[in-house]
Amino acid sequence: MIGAAVDWKVFWPPVLLSLKVAMLASILSLLLGTAAARWMSRARFRGKLLLETAFLLPLVLPPTVVGFVLLVMLGRRSSVGKLIEAVFSAPLIFSWWAAVVAAVVVSFPLVYQTMKTGFNGIDPDLEQAARSAGAGELQVLRYVALPLALRSLLAALVLGFARSLGEFGATLMIAGNIPGVTQTVPTAIYVAVDSGQTAMAWAWTAAIILFSFLLLLFTGSSNPMSRRSRP
Repeated sequence: MIGAAVDWKVFWPPVLLSLKVAMLASILSLLLGTAAARWMSRARFRGKLLLETAFLLPLVLPPTVVGFVLLVMLGRRSSVGKLIEAVFSAPLIFSWWAAVVAAVVVSFPLVYQTMKTGFNGIDPDLEQAARSAGAGELQVLRYVALPLALRSLLAALVLGFARSLGEFGATLMIAGNIPGVTQTVPTAIYVAVDSGQTAMAWAWTAAIILFSFLLLLFTGSSNPMSRRSRP
């Protein structure tokens, strides 16, 4: 009954857009989170705790608050928004790129925390040995730190993807819910439930549950801590 009531032409655009947004956002958040985690795991300076708290703030703030702040910062009346519109001849807000920005911001804390844990687990003597052999900091990162933190890197990528895939509040605030343009699966579910389209809501819900389950399953299998806890 549900399958017969699902309009597959309507079903696929939000799914494909969500996957595209999540893929791009997870890559961007991985790059930013890895760079920030590497720096913060080695740096010593006043105000470090305050900066790290700011990095983790989107993890505990309501997504609508994050979305409102982004809307003020990137809106057409803001300096940044005007600059983006002048450069790209189009505003950022209410575009699918706005959905990417929202997803990057909300997934960044997970990526950052995962990568920081990975970097902190590396024996400093191994990195120091590479420096003593003449390696620069980028070479130490590329050939020593990242290979040793590979499991954390994979976990961070998957967690960032999963968080981006399920983002709703911030996305709705700055990207809106334009079918075929900015409508992702979470916003599509909200509209379907609100309009009484239960079959479509179930179809999108099943899709996002399946994707999230597979991602978390992969993360669990690649997490060294989960392997250590097995008998």
